[in-house]
Amino acid sequence: MALLVILDGVGDIRAKGKGTPLEEAKKPNLDGLVERGAVGLMSTLGMGLTPGSDTGHLAILGYDWKSEYPGRGPLEALGVGMELKEGDVAFRANFATVIKNQIVDRRAGRIETDEAKKIAKTVEKIKIDGVEILFRHSTEHRGAVVLRGKGLSAKITDTDPHKIGELHACEPLEKTKEAKKTAEVVNKWTKKVMEILSRHEINKKRKLPANALLLRGAGMYKKVEGFEKRFGMKGACVAGGALYKGVAKYIGMDVLEVKGASGDRNTDLEAKRKAVESALKKYDFVFLHIKGTDSFSHDGDFEGKKGFIEKIDSAIRFDFETDVIVVTGDHSTPWSLKGHSGHEVPVLFSGELVRKDDVKSFNEYSAMKGGIGHIKGKDIMNMIKNYMGKNEVVGS
Repeated sequence: MALLVILDGVGDIRAKGKGTPLEEAKKPNLDGLVERGAVGLMSTLGMGLTPGSDTGHLAILGYDWKSEYPGRGPLEALGVGMELKEGDVAFRANFATVIKNQIVDRRAGRIETDEAKKIAKTVEKIKIDGVEILFRHSTEHRGAVVLRGKGLSAKITDTDPHKIGELHACEPLEKTKEAKKTAEVVNKWTKKVMEILSRHEINKKRKLPANALLLRGAGMYKKVEGFEKRFGMKGACVAGGALYKGVAKYIGMDVLEVKGASGDRNTDLEAKRKAVESALKKYDFVFLHIKGTDSFSHDGDFEGKKGFIEKIDSAIRFDFETDVIVVTGDHSTPWSLKGHSGHEVPVLFSGELVRKDDVKSFNEYSAMKGGIGHIKGKDIMNMIKNYMGKNEVVGS
C-alpha cells in the first residue's frame, strides 16, 4: 500500500528575517518520518515552471500535463459531482452582481451557501439552440457549468474579466464554426440567466443580488487511461476541495466523501485521518489532499501557515501502516509573495525499501541536502511503485 500526502502550496522561501513556516514549525511526526526515510526537492512540471494546482496534481499522479490536461473547467465540474461526456465543454462559474452591464461584485457579496443553493435551482438546466446547459452550485458563490451538444468548442474567452468592470461577452478564439457557435450560445445563456435571476425573490431583497453567472476556464472533457490500468493499483482520494476531487475522478480514482472535509483552513483533519486509515485497508493507493497551507500563503500569513502545519502534524500523525508514505506539495506558495512560484517543493519518501539519508527535518532547505536529490513530478509514481516492490523491468 502507498499513501501520497499533498500539502497544497507548502513550499516557501526565507523572507523578512524568518525561516520558512516548515523550518520554524514544531512537527515531530513529520520529522520522525524523515529520520526513517529520505528527502529531496521536486520541480512539479519542470525547473523554474510555476504550476497551477490542476497541472501540478496531474503531473504528480502520473499524467502528462501537456497532453492529458482537459482544462480547469472539466476538473471543477467533476469535482462538484457532475457527470461528463466526451465533447462536453465545462467552465468554473461564479455568482456575481451585475448592474447596467457593469460587474459590481464578482462574488455577489460572498453570498451564503444556503441562499445560493435556492437561487441556483432556477437556472440548473437551460436549452439554447439545441445545446443543453447545466449548472451545479457547490459552495458560496462557486459552481460549474457544462455545455452539452453537437459542434462545440472550448476555444472561447471567459465572460469573467477577473476584476470589477464591464461584463465581457464571450468571443471565439479561433475562426471555426464550432467556436463561433459556442460563444453565441454562451452569450444567449448569460443573458437568459440574468433575466431569470433578477426576478428571484431572494435577489430582490439583497443589497448585492446574485443576478449573473460569470464563466472562466473553458475546457473540453476527454477520457484518459484510468489510474488502475496505468499503475496496477486501485486508488482512492480523500480531499475537501472540488478541484482535487475532480482530478481524482478524472483519472478514475474513487473519491471518498468525508464529513467535515471542507477544503479550507477549518477542515476536519481528524476526520481525514480516519478516512485514510479506513481507505488503506481497501485500496492499494490513497491520495490525501490538504488545502490550508496554500490558503494561509495567499493571505501572506506566516504565523497562520506555521500553525496550520503544526496542526496537520498533530492530527494526521503520519504513523500509518503502509509500504511507503510520500509527503510533498503541488507547488510553492511563498507567504511573502502571496502567490504560486517556480521554486521547488520538498519531497519526503519513507518506507522499508527507501534508502535512508542523514537529514533530520522536513523543510525546503534541509531537502537540498537529501538523498533523493532533484526530481520532477512525473517521477513520483515510478518511485512509489519501486518502493512498493512493484516496478517492472524496462527492457530485458
